[in-house]
Amino acid sequence: MADPDVTITTLTPDDYTDHEAALAELLRDCVEAGASVHFITPFSLKESRAFWREKVAPAVRAGHRVVVTAHIAGRLVGTVQLSCDTPPNSPHRADVSKLLVHPDFRRRGIARAMMAALEDDARRRQRRLLLLDTAPGYTETFYRGIDYQKVGVVPGFARDAIEDVYLDTVIMYKTL
Repeated sequence: MADPDVTITTLTPDDYTDHEAALAELLRDCVEAGASVHFITPFSLKESRAFWREKVAPAVRAGHRVVVTAHIAGRLVGTVQLSCDTPPNSPHRADVSKLLVHPDFRRRGIARAMMAALEDDARRRQRRLLLLDTAPGYTETFYRGIDYQKVGVVPGFARDAIEDVYLDTVIMYKTL
């Protein structure tokens, strides 16, 4: 059950820009806390802003990417993305990425609530197969708890956000 004070929203292309600075701060804070989301420390706010502005914003404007957010008392505390930019032979699937909950707000049901909203949006877009990769351990257990199935493990997939070691990743899917 999500924190009763959390508000889950799917950003429209029109209101995305208003949230870009807060999204950058959230991503930076999560990476600095060790989140395995493709970035390594040190990770500056400038680098984070560039990611949201250069990689995410164009896809949101084009309608290929959905950004779901979670707010508590007006503060951005979480986000997750759905990428629908798939090849012509895969109009039925989408990729889940960058599930982030600020370290100060974890274990309150926020990730689960955002994933439910993301899956609802995927259904509206007629996407019935969702794919993701995640670190083994807690996040893998979280996804299993919301009915994602493990495909397999890729050894040494990515460098740890903080330490100079390479970590495995777990490939998962869910049929809606």
